[in-house]
Amino acid sequence: MPHGSGFPPAFPARPALSVIGTGLEASWRRCQHDYALDPGTPALPDVLSGMELRHACQHAGRMLYFAGPEMERLHHALEPVGYTALLADTDGVVLAHNVAGALQRGCRRWNLWPGAVWHERHAGTNGIGTCLAEQRSINVHRNEHWRSFLHGLTGIATPVYDATGRMAGALNASSYRPSPDGSLGALIASSLLQAARQIEQAFFMDLYRGHTIMLLGPPQGASASVPMMALNRERHVVGASHAARVQMGLPPAGDVSLCLLEETAQHSPLREAQAMAIRTTLASAGGKVAVAARMLGISRSTLHRKLRVLDGTRAGMRP
Repeated sequence: MPHGSGFPPAFPARPALSVIGTGLEASWRRCQHDYALDPGTPALPDVLSGMELRHACQHAGRMLYFAGPEMERLHHALEPVGYTALLADTDGVVLAHNVAGALQRGCRRWNLWPGAVWHERHAGTNGIGTCLAEQRSINVHRNEHWRSFLHGLTGIATPVYDATGRMAGALNASSYRPSPDGSLGALIASSLLQAARQIEQAFFMDLYRGHTIMLLGPPQGASASVPMMALNRERHVVGASHAARVQMGLPPAGDVSLCLLEETAQHSPLREAQAMAIRTTLASAGGKVAVAARMLGISRSTLHRKLRVLDGTRAGMRP
């Protein structure tokens, strides 16, 4: 069973800042109305026993393996500015961390440590827990935490997706001595985003080794997912990342078996994915239709017909 750890020195009580305009309003409402959490309770998150932590790590599967190189890279980028990198599962359990010797004591006292449970239902608004609850990148700075006892922390987190489009966990950068203005937040969030995308790509390339991997354009905005599809030798789509599933209107984790170039309704999500796939292939082929057709496994006349149907892709092409 989880057991609490020693509290750090009491942080001076301060009035909570309004979260209006921070994007955390829904989290604060959940803490108040759904979880009935007392913001003044002086408690840190629970910590799992060693056996429970090992079980959680085993359940996470290969995420720890794929995340290893990115955790190391984040460590070298974050340590000089007083942040530590954490990897949590979908229950908010910290599975792994990279922390410098100078930060270890403080991280342990604040439960920024493997085994700590940062689920929003128990810890209130925080980087890991709220990222998992809302499945989006989150920055919770000092007084934006629901619990006043956590007002000395800053937590920045982004989702991590597996090869089937499911959220596998969250990458987090936390500091127990952040700058008052949180000026590094945007830069750290960008680093986490890139790391999460690299982990997802490692997941995807491993599961679909031997398949043709096609990108449906660059990642969109602050999405932690890269729009990727896996095609078999018959050019049927047999796998899709989280972002690709969103584009094609497919649910996460379900089996995928689609003919990439089959006829679809004009305004269907798959039509947009087809158009992006053809444009991406044409770009890879230097605009040469014959080369792109071979890459797609169709005839040149079929590709020309597809281009006429999909519209707007003929400009700048070479026969």
